[in-house]
Amino acid sequence: MSQNRHKYQVLATLLEQLQADATTTQLDAPELRQRLAELQEFFRQEIVSLTDADSRVQSFRTEISKQLRLLEVDVMFLQGARQASTAKARLQTISSRLTTLIQYCAAILQQEENGEK
Repeated sequence: MSQNRHKYQVLATLLEQLQADATTTQLDAPELRQRLAELQEFFRQEIVSLTDADSRVQSFRTEISKQLRLLEVDVMFLQGARQASTAKARLQTISSRLTTLIQYCAAILQQEENGEK
């Protein structure tokens, strides 16, 4: 397994764990924000510096970066939610965005796999 592939696999695992924790254990907003900050730091340190000859992988990486920033905004909106129904809607949005991020990682992993063949 290439080093790049391994790092994207770790990112996907972290995203899946965050999604599971956010939807099943109902993390409070500050804790969710802390976990997201750690995830973004991993992305900046481990993923951004990777070099990929494949432009599709670079495009996916750009989309992941954008979605992570949007996720940060979603978490801020969750912190500002005053009603349970609003908080529930914000958590659904966060879960949906995490699903999108996981799908981007899966697409990159598939692309990497196809490139190794």
